[in-house]
Amino acid sequence: MRLRNLFIILIALLTAAWVLLIVQTPMQSGVIFYLTELLTLACIIFLVYFYRKVVMSMNSISDGMELLHNQDFSSKLAPVGQREADQIISIFNRMMQQMRNERLRLREQNHFLDLLINASPMGVIILDFDGKITTMNPSAKKFVAVGNEAIGKMLNELESALAQEISKIDDESPHTIRLNGTKIYSCSRLSFRDRGFSHPFVLIEPMTEELHRAEKSAYEKVIRMIAHEVNNTMGGITSTLDSATEALRTMTAETMQSDAEELCKVMEVCEERGYSMSRFITRFADVVKIPAPILKPSDLNDCITRSKLFMENLCSEHNITLKMNLSTEAVSANVDTILLEQVLVNIIKNSVESIERDGEISICTLPSPSQIIITDNGRGIDKETEPNLFSPFFTTKTGGQGIGLIFIREVLSNHGCRFSLQTGNDGLTRFTIIFP
Repeated sequence: MRLRNLFIILIALLTAAWVLLIVQTPMQSGVIFYLTELLTLACIIFLVYFYRKVVMSMNSISDGMELLHNQDFSSKLAPVGQREADQIISIFNRMMQQMRNERLRLREQNHFLDLLINASPMGVIILDFDGKITTMNPSAKKFVAVGNEAIGKMLNELESALAQEISKIDDESPHTIRLNGTKIYSCSRLSFRDRGFSHPFVLIEPMTEELHRAEKSAYEKVIRMIAHEVNNTMGGITSTLDSATEALRTMTAETMQSDAEELCKVMEVCEERGYSMSRFITRFADVVKIPAPILKPSDLNDCITRSKLFMENLCSEHNITLKMNLSTEAVSANVDTILLEQVLVNIIKNSVESIERDGEISICTLPSPSQIIITDNGRGIDKETEPNLFSPFFTTKTGGQGIGLIFIREVLSNHGCRFSLQTGNDGLTRFTIIFP
């Protein structure tokens, strides 16, 4: 029972005793009777005063406890006119003001952190204690290629190659994950403590463009240096061979020795070898001289048709059927048609080399989003080779130079395309290009 109720009961009892005393002893000792009545009345007045000074103060403090319980930090307690109680109320009001300011600061801080996480180019995935996803920022959804349906699931339950790889991380050190050789991420599984509990989260940082720039910068310097040195050397050799060959050919029949003609053929071979070496090095140098694309709206079906006409003879020589399954709807994108056709020619050529003889290449287009899928039934790509496909100078071909896929990667990246090269469970290899 509250103190106020107890105090009211006390007043009621005293009042009842006073009334009873008036009724029972009106004629006994008039002076004492009136003094007793006055004393009882004084007690009642004092109790009322006591109630106003003490019990009301206690009620005010009780109201303050109720505000704390309800976490209502916007209200204040009014002074009750009692010095000690007013001191407590003043301290309580200052405490409420500080708690209100702290809550406001934390709310603003949390709001800022939410905005920062949502705007961050890094992917952030927050997990609960069971490893299930509670929060994903837009970047994480983009990298993992999922939507809000991922909330409440574990990483290894998502149909995403990146999520599957992240689920295998069991320490807090950064891990580099390569997906099909085209996408590279640095992923870390970390944790933070809140209210004494450890909350796990995952950071995903895209490194594809950064590594590609570093790779390109490195091989630009190497290729330019090699091209410069070899071309200078071969220029002198071919010039000397030209002069020697010309001198030998102008010899008269009398002065020409029996082996002069043979020597001339050797020099011609050396000369041709020198030009071949120069062309070989120049092909490497061409990789770093890819022009910036001049983008304009184009029909992808037309680009594919022109590329097919150009490659039909090569396919026929290897008894390979080149099929087209083009969308009946318009498939358009902003592209540089010259560079894109060169990319298509390179992809078809790679498919022919993978099949060797007696196979089929299929090219199809899809309108939404605009994409090209080139499928072949060649040897396929094993899982060990996949991560290195688009690395500089990597090749699985005997005598290959490893620049074809680099050229394709550079052109498609400059177009802002997403692309992949994989062999599926059906044994077919697909090169998929998705245009922005």
